[in-house]
Amino acid sequence: MGYFKDTLKGLSWMTAFRVLYRLIGVIRIAIIAHILTPFSLGVFGVVTIILGFLEIITETGINIFLIQEKEDIDNYIDTAWVVSIIRGLLISILIFITASPISGFFNSPGSKALLYIASLVPLIRGLINPSIVKFQKELQFNKEFLYRISVFSIECLVSVLGVIILQSAYGMVLGLVASAVFEVFYTFIVARPWPKFAFHKVKIQRVVERGKWVTLFGIFDYFYTQSDNVVVGKILGIAPLGIYQNAYKISTAPLTEVGDIFYRVTFPIFSKISGEAARLKSAFIKNTLANFVLMTTAGIIVFVFAAPIVNILFGKGWESAIPVVKLLSVLGVVRGIASSTNSLLVAKEKQKYSAIVTIVSTLGLWVTIIPLTQTYGIIGAGASAIIGTLISLPFTGYFIFKTLKT
Repeated sequence: MGYFKDTLKGLSWMTAFRVLYRLIGVIRIAIIAHILTPFSLGVFGVVTIILGFLEIITETGINIFLIQEKEDIDNYIDTAWVVSIIRGLLISILIFITASPISGFFNSPGSKALLYIASLVPLIRGLINPSIVKFQKELQFNKEFLYRISVFSIECLVSVLGVIILQSAYGMVLGLVASAVFEVFYTFIVARPWPKFAFHKVKIQRVVERGKWVTLFGIFDYFYTQSDNVVVGKILGIAPLGIYQNAYKISTAPLTEVGDIFYRVTFPIFSKISGEAARLKSAFIKNTLANFVLMTTAGIIVFVFAAPIVNILFGKGWESAIPVVKLLSVLGVVRGIASSTNSLLVAKEKQKYSAIVTIVSTLGLWVTIIPLTQTYGIIGAGASAIIGTLISLPFTGYFIFKTLKT
């Protein structure tokens, strides 16, 4: 069976999603940035850093396992749900317990109450019906589109209304909680079968064994993508963190979108043809070339039009973000092209290789991030992230060559 039409359909639906996702996101941040100060956004930024970190370090790889699995995944839905609930409960407890020391670490007392509220998010999301992964596994990208855009729209709507009404970052946290509640109900309405709370030890062990490298990859990918935020927040302060995070979002957004679109479409397709070496190699090369052209084009556009982008979206008081946007657009291109290989590695169950590449990138970042940030401020932080990516490229090339030979 050919997957060319499925690929085109998938790319069309996922492109539509990412374009709409970013359009809605840009409107949201433009409205919020005109109401809240960089300091307030930095306070909320602490919440996103911690929430993301705890979600990553407890990642089980269950969704990747379900997509890779050649057997009927209905047998694993109960197991996936139990694992998800336990994980969500663990994250919530950790956020609640660490809220005070974390706000102290960043010298951001305002983040404490926000973290308490945010601790509800993983607890609620742990109840999501795992059967929703079938949309991606079975290449039903039209349903995937509707699912994801609905959840994100609820988050943005509640966030904007919350910020307008409350005039504070509390509105953004309420958006996270509202979208989590909506997502749980949505997945039980549209996805079948419904899970039962049933513990299957053997199945859980199999999932954990397969997912250990996914977990390691996730941990170091988080360190790689968030260490600069932590260092900026600690060394330079909350206001520079707000500027850096939002400059990062708008500069890498078009590039992240391209990579995410291709990954969501090619991963399930590569998984289906993982046993056909010649076909897989041809598909991978085409995917990589398309990624390169699209990401390079998007990166050039962001670099050239950095000033008007910042002025239009954020208005006065954000001028210092312009050089950061330019620099981070380069990071987005390099990182995006390198990350486009992950769909092949994961489809071939070579999560170990992805983890090693990410560890190398993280080490490159860690060695340079503190001295560069202390010397050059947020520009130095961005440069450090680029260095980390460049150092890992030879490893990426080697592992891709090795994977395509098997």
